[in-house]
Amino acid sequence: MSDAPLQVRDLKKTFGGIVAVDGASFEVEAGSLTGLIGPNGAGKSTTFNCITGAHTPDSGTVVFQGEDITGRRPDQIANRGLVRTFQIARELEEMTVLENLMLAPKGQLGEQLWRSVTPIARGEVIEQEAELRERVWETLDFFEIDHIAHDEAGTLSGGQRKLLEMARAMMTDPDLLLLDEPLAGVNPTLEEKLLDRIHELRGQGYTFLLVEHDMDVIMDNCEHVIVMHQGSVLAEGEPEVVQSDDRVIEAYLGEIDV
Repeated sequence: MSDAPLQVRDLKKTFGGIVAVDGASFEVEAGSLTGLIGPNGAGKSTTFNCITGAHTPDSGTVVFQGEDITGRRPDQIANRGLVRTFQIARELEEMTVLENLMLAPKGQLGEQLWRSVTPIARGEVIEQEAELRERVWETLDFFEIDHIAHDEAGTLSGGQRKLLEMARAMMTDPDLLLLDEPLAGVNPTLEEKLLDRIHELRGQGYTFLLVEHDMDVIMDNCEHVIVMHQGSVLAEGEPEVVQSDDRVIEAYLGEIDV
């Protein structure tokens, strides 16, 4: 039995007569930065959605930390430590950056109504909120967005929203983070900042599965690459191995100098 925290086995998902994912199988090792690539329509996004509960696969299994999570609701999966970001950031636009992060952590005592009206319990809520606020400021500082903490999220640039979304995801204490094109629409300066943060977090023991269309980003930053084509895994391995695979070159990487 593999000890990889994320194991995808024979995953299949169809929409009417369209086969979006066709028997995809792969693993994501603990502490790794793994890239998931493939041409448009290869099944990457649908695979992400099946892993994180947005879609229920027709067959196959998704195992996370030894537990079968296939078909679980997104909130149940996130509460187990498997968290994703989206290609289009989904921040709460009318709330401030700080408020977006304050909402993210799970198990907040203030979510229980009785604690808000019981004096002793209310004190516990206030204490926890103070601790959360301190952690939020540490996270804002880590992602270098503390200077916009009181700005409404809807006023941020595209790159700032990506930083906010990743910061918000980290506030949930994830064991594995799935990043769906985190660099799409991001200027080079913020792109470098995001990649620096990903590598620093990986150095702290976090695990990442990254979907990204920029092949240079994948090949320069991921130590393991999974290539999907027509809903299946076409090839996988170290970047230099993947780039030298004739099937991959034909399917997707023809324009990369290999």
